[in-house]
Amino acid sequence: MKLASNIKRVFLGLVIFAGVNVLARYVYTRWDLTQDERYTLSETSENVLKKAEKTLLIDVFLAGEIPPVFRKLQSETRQLLEEYAAINPNVQFDFINPVRDNSSAETVAQDFNSRGMRPEQVQLRESGKVSQELIFPWATASYEGKTVKIPLLKKALGASPDELVSRSTQNLEYAITDGFYKLLNPKSKRIAVLKGNGELDDRYIADFFSTLRESYFIAPFPLDSLQSAPETTFKALQKFDLVVAAKPTQAFTDAQKYALDQYIMNGGKSLWLLDKVVMETDSLYSNAGTAVAINRNLNLGDMFFKYGVRINSVLVEDLYSAPIVLATGQGSNSEYKQLPWFYYPLVTSDEQHPITTNLDNPVRFEYANQIDLLDNGIAKTVLLHSSNLSKLQGVPTPISLDNVSLEPDPSVYIAGPQNMAVLLEGDFVSAFKNRVLPLQIPGEAFRDSVTTPTKMIIAADGDLIKNEVDQQGRPLELGFDKFTFDQYGNKEFLLNAVNYLLDDNGLINIRSKTVNLPALDVQRVINERSTWQALVLGLPLVFLALFGAIFIFFRKRHYH
Repeated sequence: MKLASNIKRVFLGLVIFAGVNVLARYVYTRWDLTQDERYTLSETSENVLKKAEKTLLIDVFLAGEIPPVFRKLQSETRQLLEEYAAINPNVQFDFINPVRDNSSAETVAQDFNSRGMRPEQVQLRESGKVSQELIFPWATASYEGKTVKIPLLKKALGASPDELVSRSTQNLEYAITDGFYKLLNPKSKRIAVLKGNGELDDRYIADFFSTLRESYFIAPFPLDSLQSAPETTFKALQKFDLVVAAKPTQAFTDAQKYALDQYIMNGGKSLWLLDKVVMETDSLYSNAGTAVAINRNLNLGDMFFKYGVRINSVLVEDLYSAPIVLATGQGSNSEYKQLPWFYYPLVTSDEQHPITTNLDNPVRFEYANQIDLLDNGIAKTVLLHSSNLSKLQGVPTPISLDNVSLEPDPSVYIAGPQNMAVLLEGDFVSAFKNRVLPLQIPGEAFRDSVTTPTKMIIAADGDLIKNEVDQQGRPLELGFDKFTFDQYGNKEFLLNAVNYLLDDNGLINIRSKTVNLPALDVQRVINERSTWQALVLGLPLVFLALFGAIFIFFRKRHYH
């Protein structure tokens, strides 16, 4: 009887175990017990994943010998990808060591650079020693023959490795979902890059638009063709979802303004990057360090005034600024020095808006102007403004590099924050309402107000979008300073601006997610290292000895 009862119990246990396993195949769930819900994917990410009907393969180049601090980024990336795979089994991922046994880190770095994935040289401090390590914080995602790059490291000026990892972890879901979005969503929206009014040359805007081309159709638009083919040009403009004016230097004609105005009245979005003052650093270099800043007339003032803003012909100087690099000495004795240049404001944002939230690097302006906001019923959001330690310089005014070494007088920089980039949203009224129309287009009725609420962004600096070029004339990444090797937030800000204007708000809102990764106190780790090593190594031995003593005690008591 006892044997039969035991057999029944064993059999019942096996049945329950098998039933639980079968049930687990069909009823599967995961719980995110973290306080900040870092492993809970947003609704946007889940919606993007639903479109992956075939294998979506991710290769992550964070394997092999990587610095200990970046193993946290490796772990967070792995766990997040597991969440993606749990939602859609078509997501498969692999961690790859980019530096194999028969290759050198330098050779691999050159290969990554040629593919547009720049490796990172990070400085690490351990036991009071400083070392340089090369890492490859990138991933690639592939789907049906198409591949996109995914940056895993979110760089920030002056950040320690721990801070870099924390910021990067916070950005992981956005970076990965953005890569998936590019793979799984066919391009549909069209962006026109205005030409014909002295805008920036293509090589100076190449990096930004090559990045946008992964998600949108990009085409140059010759607005000056209105003169020869007004009807064709006017109607072609209406087919675009967004127009971008990248630092025009020649005045717009009334016909051009009318075409742009009616484009806006039909619901078109626009991004304006404008300079109201003529001033370039190259002019200083080529004219013995002196140049005169003068007013630039773009003939857009009346149009923007109607929309609710006024760009003033003044230069914003800010004590919180980026450096200018100057050469001192001659020949082999020449040296390059970084000196603060108050005409290069470094701008951060305190506005909790999807465009500017979590912008870890400041945005660099060059010879920027100030924007006044007018009361006309249009909703206005100041996206970027200068610091409290600012001043306004009217034009015309001479600018000299001789002043770069002078100590600034803080009592002069008291103008307070100055608006430099503004978002406008709402029901715009035409700048040509109650005016004689400069252009008549057959079959196109004049609209004196928008058909549907629209939006635009105006930045008072055309160089915001300008990337530098290397010695061979090849474009560098937007926001990268080839002299100081600093990375600024220009590209991230403008990408967010375009996504917002084109209503890709789901992706932008992921950026608002906050992930808290407590970093170790480096100094305390160094000071208390021996203590913690003794505890980690000694405490388990103490517990083991204590368990052994208790076990022997009860064993002797049981058998005696």
